[in-house]
Amino acid sequence: MSLVNAAQAADSAEAFRNIPIIDLKDIGSSDPAVRAALVDQVRDACMNVGFLYVSNHGIPDATIDGALSTAKTFFSLPLEKKMELDLTKSNFKGYNPVLSSNNDPGNGGDMHEGFEFGWEELDAHSGPDAKRAKDGVMAGANVWPTSSDCPGFRESVLSYYHAAVGLGRKLFPLFALALDLPENFFDDKTKNAAAIMRVLHYPPQTGPVDDRVIGIGAHTDWECFTILWQEPGIQALQVLNKQNQWIDAPPIPGTLVINLGDQFARWTNDVFKSTIHRAINRSGVRRYSIPLFFGTDYHVRLEPIQSCVSSTRPPKYEVVTAGEYVKSRFNATYGQH
Repeated sequence: MSLVNAAQAADSAEAFRNIPIIDLKDIGSSDPAVRAALVDQVRDACMNVGFLYVSNHGIPDATIDGALSTAKTFFSLPLEKKMELDLTKSNFKGYNPVLSSNNDPGNGGDMHEGFEFGWEELDAHSGPDAKRAKDGVMAGANVWPTSSDCPGFRESVLSYYHAAVGLGRKLFPLFALALDLPENFFDDKTKNAAAIMRVLHYPPQTGPVDDRVIGIGAHTDWECFTILWQEPGIQALQVLNKQNQWIDAPPIPGTLVINLGDQFARWTNDVFKSTIHRAINRSGVRRYSIPLFFGTDYHVRLEPIQSCVSSTRPPKYEVVTAGEYVKSRFNATYGQH
């Protein structure tokens, strides 16, 4: 079955009720049958849900715990200290306070604070980074809290960042094969690690509830896919199915959530689904999460893959570069504030 026909079948299929869990223990297998079985699972999840959990992802617990620990230290700093790193001053690198973003225009703001950064070598003395040479409209150095304010923050979050980027590079060949493309199809389009990571803190919502103010309003992600760590034991993430039902995506021990974003939707002409989701922290306790948004290099044009286009499924999106698209979404989310 062609990709277009498979996508049309997925469009008419019953709405999903749960999010699949895919075991990555065989991601490095050279056995064609084993690899094909894994690709089939990935294809089904991408075309029918747009979300999946992955187990055996290879990121050590100690790396996750280190990033979480220093994130908690950073978010406990006084607001005026955090605002010295306001991301609107540095091309969306740095800190955003509670209610400064609004992913759903119909809402009153996102009830979280975050810290955002992009690629940077762990070795602070390695000199100019060639990977940043083609960032274009998204160019800009990371900013960091001082070591006296938040000891070890840069090193711990960058350690997790590089581990997550490593996982993302292993996932791209699976996505390529799921699209009937050579498994190295994305290699020359992801040379410069156009991956953005955020550490997020959702304060508890207490008192009268305003339904227009939630953790993060309903939205789609902007890049190819997101690798998300969720704090165990706290339900917040929800995913919207085609019947407009919100499906819970609780944290599952030992797994990460992978969800597709708009760059893949544009590249595949919606064969791969960029699914609307939101986060609501009404747990009464603080919640933390760490998403890494892995996109194509910013100069790459998001042109539809030919196997995803037909006379019955014409191109749906104007062609823009990845950088232009991401910058426009940043401006829409933060510019009005």
